[in-house]
Amino acid sequence: MNDTTGRQRFAEAARETRPDLALLCLLIAAEADPEPGEEAIDAAQIELDRLAGLLPALGRPAAPRRWAEALAELLGERCGFHGSPADYRRLESSLLTEVLRRRRGLPILLSVVWMEVARRAGAPVYGVALPGHFVVGFGEPLGGHVLADPFDGGRILSEEEAGLLVAGATGTPIAPAMFSPAEPAEIVLRVLNNIRAWAAARPERSDVQLWAVELSLLLPSHPARLRYERAELLVERGDFVAGAHAMEEYAQVIDALEPTVAETVRRQARAARAMLN
Repeated sequence: MNDTTGRQRFAEAARETRPDLALLCLLIAAEADPEPGEEAIDAAQIELDRLAGLLPALGRPAAPRRWAEALAELLGERCGFHGSPADYRRLESSLLTEVLRRRRGLPILLSVVWMEVARRAGAPVYGVALPGHFVVGFGEPLGGHVLADPFDGGRILSEEEAGLLVAGATGTPIAPAMFSPAEPAEIVLRVLNNIRAWAAARPERSDVQLWAVELSLLLPSHPARLRYERAELLVERGDFVAGAHAMEEYAQVIDALEPTVAETVRRQARAARAMLN
């Protein structure tokens, strides 16, 4: 699967009425390591199916807590999926194929594993994008839900404990709106934001930051500022013409609302073109 095919598939999958979260995360992993190709994507989907098949038959409707406990026993205890502080230093922790292989990852990728396995088994599951720490919810978001922390092996959380996680990560108090279900596109953008942050701290990996930005721009909704980040990266990597053009396009987008900033960006574009002389 070449870059063009993979990105076209990513863009199409992101715009589906019901986006396939696992597929989108696997296409991100394919961008990081295209060599395994379609076989790696198929193998990962098969592994998620296999894990779902290992869950006990709980019957319907099963209580949310029973689902949470069953996922924790299977994925956290038997299979050993969890995270540690060291996982924040590894790009693999944001790549679903590697998380399935290593059984280690960031909270959001481990939550993707929990959600995809649970969904295949028929559980009422959804992602909860708490600031600084992603978790999963079982049951009804507006009442009777149970929260679990896949990073901690699926430990069941009270809302008070979830509040402590948020306070520890961000220093801000928790709000009821934070427990709302996260949409697939929102989850994927957050995964890509993590990859961008990882690469931004490592200037030698600007290639990773660039593809993470470019995939983010293929999502139906994304911050306009990402266009400027892409332009800067292109210039930093020596593609002065493409970078200048991207800066000019961004300046045009923001001209009506931020004319002073737009003019500054146009000056940067001219400076980038001058580097060709």
